[in-house]
Amino acid sequence: MTSVKQFQVTFDCAEPERVALFWCEVLGYVVPPPPEGFATWEDFADTLPPADRGAAFVCQDPTGVGPRLYFQRVPESKVVKNRVHLDVRVGTGLVGAERLATLEAECARLVALGATRVRLLPADDDEESCIVMQDVEGNEFCLD
Repeated sequence: MTSVKQFQVTFDCAEPERVALFWCEVLGYVVPPPPEGFATWEDFADTLPPADRGAAFVCQDPTGVGPRLYFQRVPESKVVKNRVHLDVRVGTGLVGAERLATLEAECARLVALGATRVRLLPADDDEESCIVMQDVEGNEFCLD
């Protein structure tokens, strides 16, 4: 049996480019170059039927290690909690006040990018603190 070596994470959203650019800033990801023969993504989009323009956007880890993120336009809006979410690992290896300070600093940076802070989940006997947030279209994620 062959094991999967690569995967992408797909987001349903209303504004693919806006959400993708937010996640580029969060994760240090980049927009890949346009298809061969096109100077820009806008030049490529001009070749698509009007209904398909802006229907999808991609960002990727510049090192090639992390998964590709794919954002696709869907007609319906988000109405319930995500069944899958990303954990943005900024406090790995940190504990207590040092971890919380790191999470709070990253939270402030992401709020400035358009994210929403939902709540702090304080440390308990089993888990360290994390902050639940939402991206620019309300998709939940955790600062962990």
